[in-house]
Amino acid sequence: MLASEAAMTKSYLTTSTGSKAKVHRRKPAIPVIKHIAKDNDQEKQEVLTKPIELSRVIHFLEDPLAATLKERQIFALKKVVKRCQKGFLLKELADVFKILYICAEKSKDHPEYTSVLCDLLKICRLPFLKEKTSDEVTYAQTVKESLSQMGFLMRVPNAEVRNQICHSIISVYSSVTSKHSVDGMDSLSKPAAASKPAVPSHRFSKHSLRLHPTSLGYRVQLLEQSGLAETLVLSMALLENQPAVKLQVLQTLQMLSSSSDVNCSLILKAQGAEQICFHMNEPDPSGQVLFRSSEILWNLLERGCKEEVTAQLSNMDCIMALKEAFLHQLLNGFRHYDFQLRNDLLVITTLIAENPKSPLIESLFAKQLILFVTFPELKSHNPLVRNLKLSYNNEDFEMKRLLLNLVVVMSKDLSALQLFKEGHVVLALLHLVKPTAAPPEGQSGPRNWTPVQQEELQLQALATLATVAPLMLDDYMTCQGNTCLLLLLEWCTERDAYFGQGHSFHGTGGRGSKKAQMRYCVRLLRSMASLGNEAINQDLFDQGAISQLLVIIMQMEGSPEEEDVITLEIKADIQLILSALCEDNPHRKELFGSEGVEMTVHFLKMSTEKFYSGLGHNKLILSTVDCVWSCIVGCYTTEDVFLEKEGIFLLLDLLHSSPRNMQNVVLGTLLELCDNPKTMSHILAWRGQKSLTTPGLLLQLWRQEEAELGVSRDLYGRISDPKKPILCYYQEEEDSQVSLPANRPSAAVMDVSENLRFKIYSVFCKLGFEALPGLSTEDYITLSIVTRYLDFKVGEVWDEISKELSLEGVRPVTPDEEALDTIAKMTEDTARRVITQQSSMLEQRDKEDISEEKRMYTEISSNWKQQELTAQSWEHFVAKTSNYKILKETKEHQERSIDSSRPKPKHKEAIFHPTQIHGLQITKFCGRVMTVESTPAHLTGGPLANTELALERVPIQGGALRKLPTATEDTEYFNTVSVK
Repeated sequence: MLASEAAMTKSYLTTSTGSKAKVHRRKPAIPVIKHIAKDNDQEKQEVLTKPIELSRVIHFLEDPLAATLKERQIFALKKVVKRCQKGFLLKELADVFKILYICAEKSKDHPEYTSVLCDLLKICRLPFLKEKTSDEVTYAQTVKESLSQMGFLMRVPNAEVRNQICHSIISVYSSVTSKHSVDGMDSLSKPAAASKPAVPSHRFSKHSLRLHPTSLGYRVQLLEQSGLAETLVLSMALLENQPAVKLQVLQTLQMLSSSSDVNCSLILKAQGAEQICFHMNEPDPSGQVLFRSSEILWNLLERGCKEEVTAQLSNMDCIMALKEAFLHQLLNGFRHYDFQLRNDLLVITTLIAENPKSPLIESLFAKQLILFVTFPELKSHNPLVRNLKLSYNNEDFEMKRLLLNLVVVMSKDLSALQLFKEGHVVLALLHLVKPTAAPPEGQSGPRNWTPVQQEELQLQALATLATVAPLMLDDYMTCQGNTCLLLLLEWCTERDAYFGQGHSFHGTGGRGSKKAQMRYCVRLLRSMASLGNEAINQDLFDQGAISQLLVIIMQMEGSPEEEDVITLEIKADIQLILSALCEDNPHRKELFGSEGVEMTVHFLKMSTEKFYSGLGHNKLILSTVDCVWSCIVGCYTTEDVFLEKEGIFLLLDLLHSSPRNMQNVVLGTLLELCDNPKTMSHILAWRGQKSLTTPGLLLQLWRQEEAELGVSRDLYGRISDPKKPILCYYQEEEDSQVSLPANRPSAAVMDVSENLRFKIYSVFCKLGFEALPGLSTEDYITLSIVTRYLDFKVGEVWDEISKELSLEGVRPVTPDEEALDTIAKMTEDTARRVITQQSSMLEQRDKEDISEEKRMYTEISSNWKQQELTAQSWEHFVAKTSNYKILKETKEHQERSIDSSRPKPKHKEAIFHPTQIHGLQITKFCGRVMTVESTPAHLTGGPLANTELALERVPIQGGALRKLPTATEDTEYFNTVSVK
């Protein structure tokens, strides 16, 4: 028997060296340290190595003839462990894990293989080794399959093997690696410096490469791709009787899910969230199972798909497990660790509550949570809170905030409102909202929240009420919510020693003041007033909310503090509250009065440059316009005050300078004010930049609107298609093959309410379409379209009706069909008449342009002629100073002129004739002589007919006289020559 075993072993452990076979008592490809005979004078040790072939070891383990050689197989495996104690090569990884698989199979019947299996798994903790950089890419698929097989080894029922697998997986994520960059195989000792080598040097050439560990990122990436996380989740079903191993698996899953989205997806794929939550309350002496489970759930919610996690947890078993864990930590926890774990479970519960399909109410967990929401503000005899004591530390404060947040989340489920009503949630929230008076100096009140905590809870309670109170109006009115909020608003305006901390999210911007409280109080009042509930609005009105809000907003406006986002939000909310209270109520509009008008006018004067400040001025101006529409329009008393304050001018200025998305509201407000007869004179009297009038502004807006809507127009703004005079692009794009239902308005009807054109047309109906000031030819062309807007719109509607009948296969009766054709033809004819009118306007403008051009040319020519005459006069003056002959002639001419101007002595016998001829008087001027030559009346038919007036002008320059051209030469320019 021994001889046969020896022969069998020899056949597996024989290697060839050169041409001569040598027999060694070891497996091939496994290094063996061979002791060389010692010399008494010197002690030497040589190491003989041969290339290790793991495939031979695998063959040895799988050979049925070697099944009885258990000890030798274990000996060979230990040699493999010793040889690979620094890590596995990537190229040998497939053989290594095949050996692990064989050992796992043999360990079922022979437990002796378990220790070797554990030793090999322990080596897996080390990074895999590479000889070349390209090995990582070459053997990537091998590594993924090997890591996947490591997970499948969890089926081995041995606890030590399972623990080693978990430790090996955890070590993959460890960035701490030992030094593996060594010469040759580190499992082999280096040859001693012997005088004579035991083996030829070529045997070491294969192992003379320098080995390096694989990078951390490479290991993590391949571990994610191997699906190991999913395998671990599935293996938890095998660990019912091994709580220690289950804890180790939970720790491994916690590490895998902490920094990898891929691992989280794999865990969820295996329904990991549900399994972990379901087993989180199992008996655990260490007390870590609940903690590890909650951490894994946290990681899955943060890095995985939150909807998938909540869907897996939204079943009765998981809810009951969470309920049991939370109540245990709340009622029995006393350590800081317990309080934190309790809050973590509450956060997970809140996220589950966001799923409308979660059975939170059916499990009665929601009812118990609502009980804790109202504690300690409301007293209760429920056993859960009878002996419950809060320490008012940071963890209890955090739990209180989480419970308030849970109320907001649960309010989305209408079935939870009944629980809120039974639990008096609104009353508890209003109790938190009330300002808490500080105890007198020298006295300590009962243990309660600190001032900072009280401030944060007060603000969060206000934010919670803004969501819950509109859903529970009866409870809100029963608890006198309006009174409580108005008192809080009055407290916010008081000047006292209160100093807001402003540390929390809700307290942003409120440090050193009560601005944060006012912000959320006004926001809550806006939520309630905007519901349109008459009982709530009447209660606010009866308590003087209008006057109180007007005083507050004007005080804020007069404050020297710089405007910020919160201040502007408060002002806008106050205006919205006033709009909600006064809308459709003339009596309240009267009480809005002159103070309210002063407020609106003040904000309408805001500079348009602030629209784009980013602080919220655009929202404030919109709320101001809404306040004008709701609080002023419809009451002639306040309208007259608004007109006296030049409110119409301010609205038109705003319409001219506001962005496109704001013009619709402003124009709608102007249209409502046009019902007041006094408004027309203000609208027509307005002038904008470059003397722009209101009609011109409206027509300009019309053209901009049509350009944005894609209405077909030619280069001059005329109608280009008489069949579609005002059709928008989206009306053309609408599918004409689909018939609209009866309850859906057509595109032509929707167009009336979605753009400015109908409002502009309505304003012109008030102003009229003729004798409008300040319009250009382009404006008149646009006005011709505006005038016929209603006719064109009616034609569009009838055209849609005709198309609808055609799509539905309905043929109208002959008279109706003729009527439809007539309407369509009339619309087209109207468009053609408008086109003709527009063309005539363009022709008239061209004629006026030509006439203006001629006039300008005549004026330019006259200016040039004047310059020529002035130049001739100057040349003559210069000539007199340089030429004596010319000077002499000029003097003689002057003397003759003087002599001729003197009166001549009259003859005694001469008859004196009056100078008045048929009503004309001969008049003498200094230096001028006017001669009147009249044709007899019997020849002309009138006393003044055919009268010629000749004016002789003698310019005086330098004292000399000269004769100018006769009256027939350029007489039209003589009146422009100056006398020097």
